[in-house]
Amino acid sequence: MDFDQIREKLSRHKVIPVIAIENEADALPLADALIDGGLPLIEITFRTAVASAVMAKINKERPEILLGAGTILTIDELKMAADNGATFGVAPGFNPKIVEESLKIDFPFMPGIMTPSELESALSLGIQNFKFFPAEAVGGVRFLSSLSAPYSHRRVKFIPTGGVNLSNLIDYLSLESVIAVGGTWIAKSQEISAGAWKNITSKCKEARKAINQ
Repeated sequence: MDFDQIREKLSRHKVIPVIAIENEADALPLADALIDGGLPLIEITFRTAVASAVMAKINKERPEILLGAGTILTIDELKMAADNGATFGVAPGFNPKIVEESLKIDFPFMPGIMTPSELESALSLGIQNFKFFPAEAVGGVRFLSSLSAPYSHRRVKFIPTGGVNLSNLIDYLSLESVIAVGGTWIAKSQEISAGAWKNITSKCKEARKAINQ
């Protein structure tokens, strides 16, 4: 799947559940909760030891899920994401070596940026799709609007993550430069560990309702 196809799917659903999962056995119930809630996509972060195994299980058993890998901090993690079925990768920061490797192995990858200098460095490598992190902490919608304006002719697109929630997601999605938002509030680690699948499905539906209105 190329970046145009990924962007189309992300822009259709608009919220990417960002997940840190501790137990491989929770992978499929979580995926089903997201599907039932109308958000058949996920970013599994490399913050836990089972991340790769969870990606592989979801890729095999729930292929309808658009599977992303997050918190990619090393080239090894980039390759693990690709090898375990992730369709795209995301990082909180901009590491040129990881970007260069992603281009070499033809794996769609979105580095994190929050300054014009980081953005231009990534643009020089041919990257147009970015994670904007930490979104709320550095100034939120107003900051991102100002940051993206000088680069609009370069078709740059962003996924704001960090402090985005049900109360402000529409403000971010109103920006032309925003493809989707990253939502850590959709399925928190405690809810996953407790098997609170109905609660997770409910939050997906709340997000869908807000977007549709």
